[in-house]
Amino acid sequence: MAPWIAPSILSADFARLGDEVNAVIAAGADVVHFDVMDNHYVPNLTIGPLVCEALRKHGVTAPIDVHLMVKPVDRIIPDFASAGATYISFHPEATEHVDRTIELIREHGCKPGLVFNPATPLDWLDHTLHKLDLVLIMSVNPGFGGQKFIPGALDKLRTVRRLIDASGRPIRLEVDGGVKVDNIAEIARAGADMFVAGSAIFGATDYRATIDAMRAAMRAAIGAR
Repeated sequence: MAPWIAPSILSADFARLGDEVNAVIAAGADVVHFDVMDNHYVPNLTIGPLVCEALRKHGVTAPIDVHLMVKPVDRIIPDFASAGATYISFHPEATEHVDRTIELIREHGCKPGLVFNPATPLDWLDHTLHKLDLVLIMSVNPGFGGQKFIPGALDKLRTVRRLIDASGRPIRLEVDGGVKVDNIAEIARAGADMFVAGSAIFGATDYRATIDAMRAAMRAAIGAR
């Protein structure tokens, strides 16, 4: 699958969020990454389905990738589906029944994803990979933007890439946390094909130049994989 750049609106200017999202899409972004934090599962509080719905009403047509860092997750899934989410991913620690939550996402017309924190084992995939459209590897501990990439995520990416390739299914392998122009090639070589970047994009003065540089680096790395 072609690699995707997914700017995280966690680092956008919320006073002008619609314009910010339009700008990164115009600059070449493929997906809008939507970080949902509840000040319970993670120590921060961000945004909910009303903001997702507002972006759709604003005219955003790009896929919206909703990453739920909330516990419990099942109650809010239908709201995000109604608000216009494309992908909805969640952490296995945040639900009592992982399989049921995956099915709930799909029943509401969205593509399910499972998220793995730096210390979360990949064993969950033994029983769920065949039901997923996305696997998200956290390369930072969730809760805050602007953190440094944890190198141990590369081994997880390599392992999951082998599992996905062996499955033969078109499952996205996403990475989130500390992704920048100077490390995206190494991350791509490890197997990722969907790259979340927050401050690296929204903190740049030229969104297009940054996204173009990321895309050139990751394409070269994926071609050499």
